[in-house]
Amino acid sequence: MRPIRCTIHRMKKPTRRRTASKPTNASSVDEYFAKIEGSAREQLGKLRETIRSVLPADATEVISYRMPAFKQKKIVVWYAAFANHCSLFPGGVVLEQMKDELAGYVTSKGTVQFPLDKQLPTSLVKKIVKKRLAQVG
Repeated sequence: MRPIRCTIHRMKKPTRRRTASKPTNASSVDEYFAKIEGSAREQLGKLRETIRSVLPADATEVISYRMPAFKQKKIVVWYAAFANHCSLFPGGVVLEQMKDELAGYVTSKGTVQFPLDKQLPTSLVKKIVKKRLAQVG
């Protein structure tokens, strides 16, 4: 009788989303930005300025779900940097309302991605933030 040969199958570790650096453990927005490098940092800074320009002066920046966010009573929007894009997280309702205007961008249930190799569409970002602000208002 021949012995039974047994092989062990190892499961692959799940792949993780690549960020522009490792901002996941930041305790403040400034610390998050300090961990971002290159074009992702530049684009994220423009995104931050654009969001800030629409919000009331009393809106504050916080870290929520390991990402920078703007808060006014409630979180208005989150934003984050990744290897090839920056994302804005205004929630699904706003994105559904603007789906025609967002046709050229990668979107999911609650986020829109802005590629790092293209100019940030500031007027579109402002419109998204205004809609979200009215929603949480």
